Amino acid sequence: MAASKEAFFTDCDVISLHMRLVDATRGIVTAADLARMKPTALIVNTSRAPLIAPGALVAALKAGRPGTAAVDVYEQEPVKDIANPLLAMPNVVCTPHIGYVSREEYELQFSDIFGQIAAYAAGTPTNVVNPQALETARARR
Repeated sequence: MAASKEAFFTDCDVISLHMRLVDATRGIVTAADLARMKPTALIVNTSRAPLIAPGALVAALKAGRPGTAAVDVYEQEPVKDIANPLLAMPNVVCTPHIGYVSREEYELQFSDIFGQIAAYAAGTPTNVVNPQALETARARR
C-alpha cells in the first residue's frame, strides 16, 4: 500500500483505472499525478475518460511521463475526429470503447436483447414500453 497518492503515482509501474465516474472521482487523476509517473510507466483507462483531468493525459504523454498509455475511453465519444492526438501517438494503444467485451460478458449483457428481437420477429413481442406503436405498425400493413 502506498503511503500517499503522490507515492502511489511515483512508484507504480502500471496504473489501471477501474472506477465509476461520479462527482468525487471526476478528475481524480490530475496532471501533477501523471507528471510523477516514471517514463517507463503505463497508465490504462478502460473506465471513463473524465477520471483523468481534461487534456492531462495527452500533455503528460507528450512530456514522457507516463511513457505509455492504453485507452478505451476518450474525452469526446464516439471518436470521430481522426486528428484526436491519442490516435496518432506511438506510445498509446487505443481501442474503440470495447474493453469490457468478453464472450461471457457479451452473452450476459445481450442475450436478453437477442431474445426480445427473436420474439418480435416471431410476432410475439415482449417488454413493449409503448404498445400503441405496435398497433400503429400493424395498421400500416
